[in-house]
Amino acid sequence: MSSLKIGMISFAHGHAFSYLNSLLELPDVQIVGIADDVKSRVEGITERHGVPYYADYRDLLAQDVDAVVICSENVHHAKLVIDAANAKKHVLCEKPLGTTMEEMEQMIAACKENGVQLMTAFPCRYLAAVVRAKEAIERGDIGDIVAIKGTNHGGNPGGWFIDKSLSGGGAVLDHTVHVMDLMNWFLQSEVKEVYAYAATLFREELEVEDAGMLHIKFDNGVFAVLDTSWSRPKSFPTWGDVTMEIVGTQGVISVDGFAQKNDLFSDAVGKGQYTFWGDDMDAYMIRDFVKALLQGEPVPVTGEDGLKAAQVALAAYESAKLGQPVAM
Repeated sequence: MSSLKIGMISFAHGHAFSYLNSLLELPDVQIVGIADDVKSRVEGITERHGVPYYADYRDLLAQDVDAVVICSENVHHAKLVIDAANAKKHVLCEKPLGTTMEEMEQMIAACKENGVQLMTAFPCRYLAAVVRAKEAIERGDIGDIVAIKGTNHGGNPGGWFIDKSLSGGGAVLDHTVHVMDLMNWFLQSEVKEVYAYAATLFREELEVEDAGMLHIKFDNGVFAVLDTSWSRPKSFPTWGDVTMEIVGTQGVISVDGFAQKNDLFSDAVGKGQYTFWGDDMDAYMIRDFVKALLQGEPVPVTGEDGLKAAQVALAAYESAKLGQPVAM
């Protein structure tokens, strides 16, 4: 395959804009269409880049397309991925992969049956600090890992994220999966137990939780704690963070995913801002997805990886409801 024909389905999730920009920079990629049932969301982009617009994603899937990037509301991921797989298209799907175990298993099975690849969008694997931490762990720099403390704080994203019928959950589902995937990637061990707290603490009128705390036990004996909350106020300099403290028998690694930044104090904006100057994690992820498909190699972050991370969030909901640990 000399070049890759890619379509994009739904710009409901803001990451779609970044993924599109990353795709446009690649010489061996052709954007063959954008499908979105809300035309106003993508009208400016389709006109600017001269890309065909489809009101119905099925019309896009009927075209000569090698792969699709799906950034819809969470509850639509399963149907869109399965329809794409049945149309023999490779898929990059925004996280969380799905909102139930059953649908994620069906998504993975549909892609396998149709001989196409399914990649979960976990760009945090491409953050410089994360890549260096993984290398240090592989070298044995901190001995054996004993425990990990992680955070994925953010501001309240609003919109469909706080509508449970579209998101499938609040901060716990939204913010567990990124750091959970990193923990899974570092430890290469199955999760055996989840004990979690979830509540609505920052905006009482929400129908979904905006605060969560997960305690996780792995098969290899490692303990982890993960703070997943929409706790950042509007005045906070950026949307949020991705951090980890990785405690080993011979040392500790601190990861601050977005520390490559300048502090900007602006009277015009009325608050301090973080201006990130580090490498673009989305661009690296998109490049890896394209490279795997062009070279006929396995994608680097699989549907199974997406399932494993989301499974912990779903177990957290069960635990919070029961008020006790849940075995996986």
